[in-house]
Amino acid sequence: MALGPRLDLRQTQSLVMTPQLQQAIKLLALSNLEIETFIGEALEANPLLEAGEVQREDGERIELSGEEPGADAAMDGSPVDGESALDIDPSALDRDRDTGDGEWGAAQGSAPSEDLPGIDERGSGGPTLAEHLEEQVGAAAGDAREAFVARHLIGLLDEAGYLAADLREVADELGVPLAEAERALAVVQSLDPTGVGARSLGECLALQAREADRYDPCMARLIDNLDLVARGEFARLKRMCDVDDEDFAEMLAELRGYDPKPGCRFGGAAESAVVPDILVTRAKDGGWDIALNEETLPRLVVNRAYYLELREDCPGKAAQSWLGEKLADANWLIRALDQRQKTILKTAAEIVKKQEGFFRRGVSELRPLTLREVAESIEMHESTVSRVTSNKYLHCDRGTFELKYFFTSGVGSADGEGASSQAVKARIKALIDGEEAKKILSDDTLVDLLKAEGFDIARRTVAKYREAMGIGSSVQRRRQKKLAAGG
Repeated sequence: MALGPRLDLRQTQSLVMTPQLQQAIKLLALSNLEIETFIGEALEANPLLEAGEVQREDGERIELSGEEPGADAAMDGSPVDGESALDIDPSALDRDRDTGDGEWGAAQGSAPSEDLPGIDERGSGGPTLAEHLEEQVGAAAGDAREAFVARHLIGLLDEAGYLAADLREVADELGVPLAEAERALAVVQSLDPTGVGARSLGECLALQAREADRYDPCMARLIDNLDLVARGEFARLKRMCDVDDEDFAEMLAELRGYDPKPGCRFGGAAESAVVPDILVTRAKDGGWDIALNEETLPRLVVNRAYYLELREDCPGKAAQSWLGEKLADANWLIRALDQRQKTILKTAAEIVKKQEGFFRRGVSELRPLTLREVAESIEMHESTVSRVTSNKYLHCDRGTFELKYFFTSGVGSADGEGASSQAVKARIKALIDGEEAKKILSDDTLVDLLKAEGFDIARRTVAKYREAMGIGSSVQRRRQKKLAAGG
């Protein structure tokens, strides 16, 4: 066998993302305010671009009538050139990831996983208070509905972590009973850092005292009279608390060790108020009018007169080539932004259609919804829907909500509407807690019992939920109960 260099010809196929395609994908994930910044930079870089008057085309507003037409019938205007370029199948890209079932996990974290661009790439170095709290909601809330209300309350907290809004008014806006809003607030108040969600300084300190297991009647009286602490009326406070000097000094030291502004320890607290990207209002025919927030979307146009003037003065081929590239870039950017707006509206319209019960009657009508379900309805890929719903806010008469909040996992049910995964987990736990030592329920038996109650669920799903709750298999539970009985 000869050793030495040689030439070989090989033919391969690969998917290459052009810079324009990469930019188009990034545009989907940006909020309207980020788009405004992006447009400002584009205006500085391209002399052929200029900001025009905001005059929306028919395709940039959607009306869902009371008859609830399909998404295709609701859309006005035809697609622009290159429309399919914004709908990318991530299976063909090494760095793209499928976003799964859209569970709100940070709530459910619920944040759909993203690769372009993550919020940490734009942050100022560390999670904000809201981000930190939302990561904990999924595990703390009893079900998806409670998590939804809790997330809404998190959005109302100030930078110190206090809830300034009236809880009764919040409950009325969301269409839930006051007791349910109070339970959601209790979920928020159970999160780290201790003290967030408080409505007063006294409640903030009481939450921290309870966490430290120091909230006895004496400490409660001390916290109820913070005005006396501020005035230094310690003799009066000692009589009210019925403690001696040593105990009172210890209580006072404990109280002063608490954080009166637990939210301020997190970065990015000085955020501007949320500006909605999508506006949903009731139409005269009983349906919905869905439009982009024009206040945050400057319109780009190509200055044709300036282009013609420059073309006449171009001295050579290099200058003409540069001018041609700028014209092509300007035209592409305008088309890409136009398609972005149509895609956002199409996705928002489908969310409103799927969750119409929420918009009409409140959180009680919130139904399980996944990215895949919306993607199939509007004939796009899940990754496209994930990017569209990332960092976008919708404003309606019930308040302002992030689009991803309308996505929650669920399982099928007899009525066809589905059930929250958290509700199914709770039922599985209840069945296992009630099983007899001599009659341990297998996963197959659990499936049969759940189906009898109207839950259409697979055995592997039961096993997944059971393991997620830290519950052992039927064999492990039988062994544990035998050991417990023998002891």
